[in-house]
Amino acid sequence: MAERVLYGYFRSSAAYRVRIALNLKGLPYQYRAVNLLQGEQRSAEYLAINPHGLVPLLDDGEVKIAQSLAICEYLDEAYPDTPRLLPADPALRAQARSIALAIAADIHPLQNPRVGKYLQAEFGVGEEGKTEWIRHWIRTGLAALERQLAESAGRYAVGDAPTLADVCLLPQVFSARRFGVDLASYPTIVRIAEALEALPAFADAHPAKQPDAV
Repeated sequence: MAERVLYGYFRSSAAYRVRIALNLKGLPYQYRAVNLLQGEQRSAEYLAINPHGLVPLLDDGEVKIAQSLAICEYLDEAYPDTPRLLPADPALRAQARSIALAIAADIHPLQNPRVGKYLQAEFGVGEEGKTEWIRHWIRTGLAALERQLAESAGRYAVGDAPTLADVCLLPQVFSARRFGVDLASYPTIVRIAEALEALPAFADAHPAKQPDAV
């Protein structure tokens, strides 16, 4: 079988999710850095394998998949004998997906660098305004998640085993801290994040531990 390759960028929350998922499932991979700041995602070579020009991209032999949640669900289905990211119970599985999507679809896109660049280029938003835009949407999303997690959480986001919800939650907490969001109002999120940070699969996926970290 061809070597499994993950294309990513150390600080990308979406790539961070997939690193966690691969680690949780014990699936080895080669990491291939795509420097977003230098525009490598827009190179002809990269666009040939991912026309969206985004990270992450998983090359699993003859299968190439973009979008972090699609990759995670593929890993769950393609490798069913490894620890599952989605619970067997339909209600818990839906809850894990709900939390993951709230992060990946509602919060993360509004903090994406290309959104910030567009705000600056097209609307003259300064650096401070761009940062406050990001903080506003992170705070709004985390406030809703805090309420949701009060109902679903055990040790982790959905019960007492890590799920797809946690795979998305810890990278979002990393981003919140990076942009200077005060997390004091989200005690459940902070508690879960601290529990996740103690797990090797999550700790080893941290951006600072990646070979392209600067």
